[in-house]
This record gives sequence, C-alpha cells and structure tokens, in this order.
Amino acid sequence: MRVLLVEDHDDLREATLGVLDANGFVAQGIASAEEFDDLLQHQRPQLYVIDLNLPGEDGLSLTRRIRAAQPLAGIVMTTARTQVTDRVLGYESGADIYLPKPVHPAELVAALRSLAGRLVPRAGDPEDGAVLESQTRILRGSRGAVRLSESEQRLLSALASAKHGMLERWQVAIHMGSAEADISKDSLQNRISQLRKKMVQSLGEGEHIRSVRKEGYKLCVNLQLR
Repeated sequence: MRVLLVEDHDDLREATLGVLDANGFVAQGIASAEEFDDLLQHQRPQLYVIDLNLPGEDGLSLTRRIRAAQPLAGIVMTTARTQVTDRVLGYESGADIYLPKPVHPAELVAALRSLAGRLVPRAGDPEDGAVLESQTRILRGSRGAVRLSESEQRLLSALASAKHGMLERWQVAIHMGSAEADISKDSLQNRISQLRKKMVQSLGEGEHIRSVRKEGYKLCVNLQLR
C-alpha cells in the first residue's frame, strides 16, 4: 500500500516515514498541500496521513479535496487539537480516523492497516481481473477499489454478461442512462472515458474497454459479478 504523509515538521516527518517503511508500507512525505498538487500529477496514493495544521492550505481543506477526488481512499488525520469539536470537523472533512498527537507509532500502523484492509482485493478476487459488487457498486481490482456511478455499474454488468463481452453502441447508450439511442458520439465517449479512468485506478494501466469501429464496445478484462 502506498502512503502519503503530509507533515510540515521535518524531523517528525522523517521519523514517521521510517516507521511506515519498516512496517511494509511504500511511504512518501511532503510538507504542504502545495506539494501535494505537484505529486498528484504522477501518482495517486491509496492511504494518507495528514497533519491538520499545515502551512498555507490546512489539513481540513486538503482532506476535503482528497475525499472528493478519491472517495475510497483511507485518510488518517493527526493533530494536537483534541477537543470534540475539532475531531468532529476532521470527520466531517472526510477523515476516516482522527489521532491526537503525539501519535504512538504502533497505533498509526494499526490504523493504516485497518484502512488498507478495505482497499485491497479480498481473498478469491481474480489477480488478472476485477470483481464488481452490484449492491455497493464497488469495483475491486489488483490496485484497489473504486465506487462506480449507477449507470457505470449497469454498463459493466451488461458487458460482463454479454456474449464475447460485446455491446452495440445503442445498447451502451441505454445502459449509460440515455433513453435515446441517438445520444451524441462525444457525450457517450466522455462517459466511457470517465469509466475507463476508474478502471485504471482499480486495475492499473491497460485497455479495459475497447472501442470497436462501427460496432460498439468490448470488455477486455476478466470481470466477476457479485
């Protein structure tokens, strides 16, 4: 599991990174939310440890942004603020776990392992494919889990059930929520593009849904429905 630590205290950041590395996490540290924006262009961690009192944009604001971009990410917020109102603000901003400083290393590791347990594929999930849980609309792959929209879940379920994993364009349009078969090509491609991005986040890079000229779309990954 890849962990991003956002902590402006240099010595504490380095010490915490050492603890995380020693416990099997792939950890990286930055000192501010501004550095986060640069980092996100190259990678997307699954777990975050965020100090509330950061220079510039604070941890509450950063947590809200991360939660909006990655609904299933695991977020631990750390701070010296221990009042109930402060903890409530942390949870309302999107933190999964709120730990008062000083945080014992064993507690931080336990918190991250607990969050990681919900992100990794479960026993029995295919290593070269994915599992789609129909009730929760969660897609689980080798890189983690993402939540799909209702229309995205319908389309993937239909593709997985179709002969050779293939649907015609008009069928795809209906499953994506359009009552009109003549939905514009640009609009349909945009929706498919958003779904592909989520599949990359869950399964890693690859061609998961292929456009077949003059025919429609084909599912190119092993997908189990549950």
